Amino acid sequence: MVKVSIGVPVYNVDMYLRQCLESIKQQSFQDFEVIMVDDGSTDNSFEICQECVSKDERFKLYHQENKGLAGARNTCLKYMEGEYVTWIDSDDVIKTDYLKRLLEVQTITQADIVNCLYYSITKERDIYYDLRPISPNLEILEVSVQEIILNFINNKYFIAPMWGSLIKSQLYKGVYFPQGLLYEDNGTKYKLYMQANKIAIMPEALYGYRKSENSITRKATSDKLEKELDRLKKDIICNREKFLYYIEVANIRVEEIHKEYLRNLDGHIAVSRLSERDKQKYTQFIKNYERKLLQCWQ
Repeated sequence: MVKVSIGVPVYNVDMYLRQCLESIKQQSFQDFEVIMVDDGSTDNSFEICQECVSKDERFKLYHQENKGLAGARNTCLKYMEGEYVTWIDSDDVIKTDYLKRLLEVQTITQADIVNCLYYSITKERDIYYDLRPISPNLEILEVSVQEIILNFINNKYFIAPMWGSLIKSQLYKGVYFPQGLLYEDNGTKYKLYMQANKIAIMPEALYGYRKSENSITRKATSDKLEKELDRLKKDIICNREKFLYYIEVANIRVEEIHKEYLRNLDGHIAVSRLSERDKQKYTQFIKNYERKLLQCWQ
């Protein structure tokens, strides 16, 4: 069995794709496979992936037609064979020791999920953030599921995205990415956290995140916002008992959970491509939804 499966969803990123794939090839840890899923690209992305596959047998390519980021991730999972899973968005890059350091921390901590931090890639320069608010002594943090739930939605530790993590593949059993939502990462990753026995956070910025116009948070539509809210309600109902257990243990007020989530949605609306009229409409829609969400806990 290969040690690590790397999932790379691909869609119209030919400007950055070679840089992404090259950063994977240059990893100091080499026991990995790369599952690339092209989601119906109309630029040269598919051809770039084909070129990569022809030169390196560890890279595997699959094609599908416009199922979205979540659909591409689900297809990646279908073909992954590694002991661990990590995700890299096709316009991002990783440091040379990305896999090596994640695996080293996993060995030290025996965590089911290991998260590293990220730096931002802009046209002008790479931006590195002060990591001390997360870990004052820049030490590896071992956090409980209770802490994760308390801090997950407000993303205190920057661990909501799927990228930047090494996750035991067995945690994905029965887990899939819901398609057609505004922010599918949040809706899936917390389920993985709830199954983990131990979670580790390493204060090292090993993942280079490029915030482009194709970013999923900038593709908000009214339809996706409604689906996101409906999905949240369904998730609360389906996971009610497990949520309530952790919330009780962590001494978290239910109101804190759902209000923080709704504030997060407000943030997505602010950077979306909705018209000002639609932004106002769905801001009000979200406020009206609070009462319905609270009823799920009663």
